[in-house]
Amino acid sequence: MRYVSTRGEAPALLFEGALLAGLASDGGLYMPETWPKLDADAIAALAGLDYAEAAYQVMAPYLADDPALADLKAVLEEAYASFHHPAVAPLRQIAPGAWLLELFHGPTLAFKDLAMQVVARLMNRALQRNGSRATVVGATSGDTGAAAIEAFRGLDAVDVFILHPKGRVSDVQRRQMTTAMERNVHNIAVEGTFDDCQALVKALFSDVSLRDSLDLTGVNSINWARILAQIVYYFTAAVALGAPYRPVAFTVPTGNFGDIFAGYAASRMGLPIARLVIATNLNDSLARVFATGIFEPRGVIATSSPSMDIQLASNFERLLFEIGGRKAQRVTGLMAELRATGAFHLEGAELDQLRHLFVAHSVGEHETEITIRGLFEETGVLADPHTAVGVAAARQESIAAPMIVLATAHPAKFPEAVERATGRVPEQPERLRPRLGQQERCAFLPNDYRAVADFIKANARAPVGDARVGAGV
Repeated sequence: MRYVSTRGEAPALLFEGALLAGLASDGGLYMPETWPKLDADAIAALAGLDYAEAAYQVMAPYLADDPALADLKAVLEEAYASFHHPAVAPLRQIAPGAWLLELFHGPTLAFKDLAMQVVARLMNRALQRNGSRATVVGATSGDTGAAAIEAFRGLDAVDVFILHPKGRVSDVQRRQMTTAMERNVHNIAVEGTFDDCQALVKALFSDVSLRDSLDLTGVNSINWARILAQIVYYFTAAVALGAPYRPVAFTVPTGNFGDIFAGYAASRMGLPIARLVIATNLNDSLARVFATGIFEPRGVIATSSPSMDIQLASNFERLLFEIGGRKAQRVTGLMAELRATGAFHLEGAELDQLRHLFVAHSVGEHETEITIRGLFEETGVLADPHTAVGVAAARQESIAAPMIVLATAHPAKFPEAVERATGRVPEQPERLRPRLGQQERCAFLPNDYRAVADFIKANARAPVGDARVGAGV
């Protein structure tokens, strides 16, 4: 299995090369050259497997002919042993025909753990096997950074630098990042928005000299390995509710479009998905493009669901690659149009393809709060604001298939919003408490490329000039 860039200029890589590269050298995102297929018998056979074994069955075809395949079983068993529910990603029914898929039972109480615990182990093993080091850089709107730091802290082969927008993450999210004292962990609070942080990370990868001298790699959902690990829970949830013998629908709270793109990938692999519902907060660039065909990111609005306070969804480029017939030239043209004018326009046939499987809804702050309150009163379930956005969006759909809403974070990560809606402070899980009262360590930098690059060069330990891992094939 080889991986190609959405922009067509970077060399094709095997899985391990794409894993360690993160972003393609041409600025594009890696995609599998072809979609592996699971037939109905293979999908049905996932029923009853423990989560790690199901993950292996889903993920292994993407690692064909790659040295990382030999590590995969052990990595998955180690990664999911740290979760605090035997099912790893259990379903909870909240209404007739409606379920929550609880993705917050990992070490940082957010869905990012399901991928990050796997990616960190795969990356560390690959680097050790090749005698190399890497410098991980990532941007976060809250949960990605905490999950990355938890997964990479203390690893010998990796230094990790996480950028977050100063004052725009929850107190719990911040402390989960800034209380890590391991010498390979560095937090950077940027004066700006998540979109600013994401742009800085992309600029770092575009600096060829810096990228190669420090062996930069990324762990945002721009890294294909993150998407791959997230495909798994679409299969396990769907099989639990009758797939492949009946289709299911999913509603996904999304900001950067990575989590819901994993659902699209599952459908391409053969999982019968009736509908994928994109749930956004007031940062509604995705909802608007589905309504109008115009992708026009605007200023980021701070909301009670900060992990979705994103206007420029990076992973949308992967879907553009798909609906454009995998023509890199078309993607490159759209990205150039976006840079030049602040927007791009999709053609009619492209928009029709988007609407074939996806629908999108934007949910405001008042509706989010009402949904948290109503869900608690009706079911006793406390939902964080991101999950509430998903529940509110799902309720706007009328569909015969079972609807699964991805519950992306534990309510204890957003106690103020939950208490405001319900009058009840969510109980903190025991594993969260040690992270909230410790000393914090964080660098505060302006939204300036040179300031961030200089900080990383001064603090990274990757040997200058070390050969990069993951040559073209």
